[in-house]
Amino acid sequence: MPESRVLDIQRLRSWIGREESASDTISPELVRRFNAAFDIEGVIPSLGDAAPLLINYCLSPPAVSTSLLAEDGHPEKGGFLPPVPLPRRMWAGSTLAFSGPLRVGAQVERLSRVADVAVKEGRTGTLCFVTVDHKSSVAGILVIEETQTIVYREASAAEQASNLSGAAAAPPGSHNRRVTVPASLLFRYSALTFNAHRIHYDRHYAVEVEHYPGLVVHGPLQATLLLNYAAELKGKAPANFTFRAASPLFDDGPIYLHSAEEHGRMKLWTSRRDGPVAMSAEAVWS
Repeated sequence: MPESRVLDIQRLRSWIGREESASDTISPELVRRFNAAFDIEGVIPSLGDAAPLLINYCLSPPAVSTSLLAEDGHPEKGGFLPPVPLPRRMWAGSTLAFSGPLRVGAQVERLSRVADVAVKEGRTGTLCFVTVDHKSSVAGILVIEETQTIVYREASAAEQASNLSGAAAAPPGSHNRRVTVPASLLFRYSALTFNAHRIHYDRHYAVEVEHYPGLVVHGPLQATLLLNYAAELKGKAPANFTFRAASPLFDDGPIYLHSAEEHGRMKLWTSRRDGPVAMSAEAVWS
């Protein structure tokens, strides 16, 4: 029986409206480790300095006991997120609005709410999309609003999605940059975000169990590279940033950051050499 027939969508949708709050501080030490991971050069961070873009993904990660992790390294299903009975989970994308920079030393309060749960039949099988709204505030002032989409897939669908043979190569942008993503960066980013998903650091698991050709580059890691690239090209951080995963990206070679301005917006995307678009993004200054 297809897995789509056994998904109890009404039970899963009962999670809509569930909330979770968390609090964390952007310490100088966290900023120092983040900058080291991304080879960001500069002075030693001090209290009050602007924090690196998307360091918020390193704040208040779920601190689940190791004994409660599933085989893939994700927390066992249930709790804040609905218990979707599909084995592969990925970050599909996010839309973010920034009201101002986060600063070193700030205590960031985050309120998360499950906004929607939907099941669709895609080209590669059953997909379940869980939408989560996050609101991050400092001293009661909203600084980041984010709508995050998580996608759950059947195991076979994830394997098909990683088969990139025959996919059209990504076009070059007006600006392009070659970036290396060694296994050490993937491991460090997993550590910064307390993310135990084994596809990012356990090569044997990624290749032999989930049948990827190598370690998988995190979606938010790619988003961080693209957002910083956009801010560098424009000379300032955007007010809005959206990113969406299109195909997996692996550590078996350098990746390329591309950008092109279009109607006052900056389009961005990642790819391997001669590979398809891995992540698409858009930055808007207004």
